[in-house]
Amino acid sequence: MGVPFDYAPERPEHIDAILNGLDRYNPETTTVFQDYVAQQCESQTYDCYANLALLKLYQFNPHLTRDETTTNILVKALTVFPGPDFSLCLSLLPPHSLKPNPAADSLAEAVQKLAALDSLLNNAQYDQFWSSLDGDDLYADLIADVQGFEDLTRVRMAVVISQSMQSVDKTLLGAWLNVKDESFDHFVKEVCGWTVEGETVTIPLNKENEARGTVVRENVKFDQFSRMIKRAYEQPA
Repeated sequence: MGVPFDYAPERPEHIDAILNGLDRYNPETTTVFQDYVAQQCESQTYDCYANLALLKLYQFNPHLTRDETTTNILVKALTVFPGPDFSLCLSLLPPHSLKPNPAADSLAEAVQKLAALDSLLNNAQYDQFWSSLDGDDLYADLIADVQGFEDLTRVRMAVVISQSMQSVDKTLLGAWLNVKDESFDHFVKEVCGWTVEGETVTIPLNKENEARGTVVRENVKFDQFSRMIKRAYEQPA
């Protein structure tokens, strides 16, 4: 059974009460949600459901919008790729922030920059993700409030890699994760629990990366074929 979309084990009781009551639509709760986003950034926790509720409040009350909080929500959403969180957040942003040519709109520029990172992550272009992140000072400003952003993202990369591979070249993995030497060994062995043998990193088998033989049987009855053939020769009215 899957985890409910609105589940967040670290969610405080007062936030849970707001989300499950009429105050969820009360503009006065905006500041409460904003403080909660800041708390998530500091504590490396994450609550997509609450963050979407705040973006919805911004949608109804544009004058209460805080660009910094909005970008922090988007940055947090990046750390849980390849889920739909980032796209869900984008769907609640004001139209001006989604313009392809942001010009002087600082929020639009930030959104476009973060959307570019989201695309790289979802297309598993991890080495390009790191080079983009390191090559633009604006990214440093955007992720500054989100404690452990690089580590959180690196862990998500490892999860995705473990779901699709049983072994990988050590140099290639280092480029994907943007770690090397002692930091690489620590992350791969201690954090991920993988083994390094020479130039190869071995990933334990799991239900996602284990190769399985698949037999596909098509059980189609003769009368189904006859009906298909008959329809093929029928003339349209």
